[in-house]
Amino acid sequence: MKVRVKFAKYDNMRFIGHLDVMRFFQKALRRAGIDVAYSTGFSPHQIMSFASPLGVGMCSYGEYMDIELRSLELRSLELRSAEGKSDEICRRLNEACVPGIEVISVKALPETAGNAMASVAAAGYTAHFKDSASDFHFLEGFMNDFLAQDSIIVIKETKKGTSQMDIRPGIYECKVTPEGILAFTVDASSGGNIKPALLLGALWKFAGMQQEPPFLGIQLTRTEIYTNTGTQEQPVFVSLEEVGEDF
Repeated sequence: MKVRVKFAKYDNMRFIGHLDVMRFFQKALRRAGIDVAYSTGFSPHQIMSFASPLGVGMCSYGEYMDIELRSLELRSLELRSAEGKSDEICRRLNEACVPGIEVISVKALPETAGNAMASVAAAGYTAHFKDSASDFHFLEGFMNDFLAQDSIIVIKETKKGTSQMDIRPGIYECKVTPEGILAFTVDASSGGNIKPALLLGALWKFAGMQQEPPFLGIQLTRTEIYTNTGTQEQPVFVSLEEVGEDF
């Protein structure tokens, strides 16, 4: 049985890298008494996959991990008969977690569902200034013209050097909220992944700012990860959580 776990990562845990998060959940699953399936071979490991690595320093309230359960048998720690298996696994994982990691939901996946990493099509983000006296309202006057462009060319750093990338097709939403927070949804697929820094840099340049965005003074938060249930021409985005169901 395949299960999708949605979790949040915030506070000091935002400085923990992806590999350490993987190791943490391997131990948390054992502490929680979850009967996880293991791979075969000389060095068996828990069968799990993560949707998309989160940049160090970024908070998130929409992270996903897929695990395969060998059975629904749970070690008898504290039994609460009113709970379903989803709620009990969620509770046990939270009891095994540390401050800054919070399990939000546990859903059973249909057999036809792809794994979390292969399912990623888009991601939602917010950006706000750590200094409460600053906000993004100054970008509101530029937003319509920015999004009206046919193309938005940026320079993307790769392992092989630099390359040009048109990010306009992958910007699905971008707005400034009444609270002065920048909220945007962008392509997060393996083929067209748009890093938040690329969008912020393009916005800054379009607004006529002479310097790069003050990234050290901006807190980025990933709010959700989506899969596309429509077509490439007419995407219909639903959260990875919505693919599963309670059990």
